[in-house]
Amino acid sequence: GRVAPLLQLGAGFHPDLTGLENVIFNGVVLGLTRKQVLKRMDAIVEFSELKDFMDAPVRTYSSGMILRLGFSVALHSDAEILLVDEALAVGDLAFQHKCYEKISEFQKKGGAILFVSHDMNAVRKSASRVIWLSEGKVVQDGNPDEVVSAYEASTQSEKGTSP
Repeated sequence: GRVAPLLQLGAGFHPDLTGLENVIFNGVVLGLTRKQVLKRMDAIVEFSELKDFMDAPVRTYSSGMILRLGFSVALHSDAEILLVDEALAVGDLAFQHKCYEKISEFQKKGGAILFVSHDMNAVRKSASRVIWLSEGKVVQDGNPDEVVSAYEASTQSEKGTSP
């Protein structure tokens, strides 16, 4: 199956191409045909909330706009696995909520997500299993509430404060 990396959203975007041109390019890089990308263009643009900026070169976009567009393309790419690294922090709270809803839909359809984050609320909200890593080694693997609680307790004790 296809994997859509959301680790560096928009990293493959060319600054001199427009948002629309970059959506096509990025969609093809993620395994879609040009025809498939064009068929999904309206949904991609609508989800990104960047309709008024799609004809402008990406070099004029803010980093948040680039992340939104990259996230939207990846979500519409038919991937079976999403690799997400703090990408859910893009945009305002309403946009973040929309991203979580889309990810929940993706999970319900059987998609897998590898979500790398230090945002424990986001981890609790979206994970069914958590693996806590430290210096490349597994510290704990299991239930999100248990692992996150242990992680938080560990960080509090390292700071010398109580939880």
